[in-house]
Amino acid sequence: MEFRHLGGSGLMVSEIAYGNWLTHGSQVEEEQARACVHAALDEGVTTFDTADVYAGTRAEEILGRILKGHRRESVELSTKVYWPTGPGPNDRGLSRKHIREAVEGSLRRLQTEYIDLFQAHRYDFETPLEETLRALDDLVRQGKVLYVGVSEWTADQIEGALEFADAMGFDRIISNQPQYSMLWRVIEQQVVPLCEKEGVGQIVFSPIGQGALTGKYRVGQAPPAGSRATDEKGGAAFIRRFMRDDVLERVQRLVPLAEGAGLSLAQLAVAWTLQNPNVSAAIVGASRPEQVRENAAASGVRLDGELLRRIDEALDPVVERDPGKTVSPPRRP
Repeated sequence: MEFRHLGGSGLMVSEIAYGNWLTHGSQVEEEQARACVHAALDEGVTTFDTADVYAGTRAEEILGRILKGHRRESVELSTKVYWPTGPGPNDRGLSRKHIREAVEGSLRRLQTEYIDLFQAHRYDFETPLEETLRALDDLVRQGKVLYVGVSEWTADQIEGALEFADAMGFDRIISNQPQYSMLWRVIEQQVVPLCEKEGVGQIVFSPIGQGALTGKYRVGQAPPAGSRATDEKGGAAFIRRFMRDDVLERVQRLVPLAEGAGLSLAQLAVAWTLQNPNVSAAIVGASRPEQVRENAAASGVRLDGELLRRIDEALDPVVERDPGKTVSPPRRP
């Protein structure tokens, strides 16, 4: 496992991060989740990503139980706040009240005294930016959070937060957590150039396109039983955008490219995201330990320029590049 700085900070993160969105507390039973986390640790993964909203807070609870007793200083825990975690109007968003209550809940569920990286899970148009940034800065000063970041914010939103933090003397955000893959490149035109200049690193999710880039989905064939595309708890909805025939046909063109590089399609997809120097880590999820081991092997892989060109050539007509696809709800959900 190789490690990178998270943006311009001194914090090191593993190139492969383990995430439990759509798995722990939902798709995967706890013992299987434990086996996956232990496989990640065995492979040298130190960075673990979750969020209070995942599986209605159960994902944090399960991760906390699994990591209990593991040397705290040897892992980096990342969680997030914004989406609803209760029925009340203040059980969501980025108000001072919800941020304060959310971090206390995450600390309790993760069974830790501090969170390494606490991220605003979307932009909150109903809360003044100053209120959000001051609340996050307070958590850093209290030692409950070490670093702060955002997830799926636009370049303008990130730039506004950096300018405001500088003007007020607040801790700057050091990370953004966007969706990024060979098929979904919406951060490349605006977010990445800004973040490279400002020292903000990307911790990307869905590097294998929700599984579409594994090659297991074929044109004219039903999705394999037990795959994400058959998961009506949420997985099927997220992968649907990649289940078009034109996308699946183009993905199959990557098979000889991966074989020529001595990689599986999943490894090629994860390694591709890590070729972007602004990417600090790629988050992988898993329902089986062998998936963790396969994805972790993408760390340290270098893809040459000719291979990157051929990947672009194979996928170009179906790649999404529109920066306008990065959106937050206009009102709190």
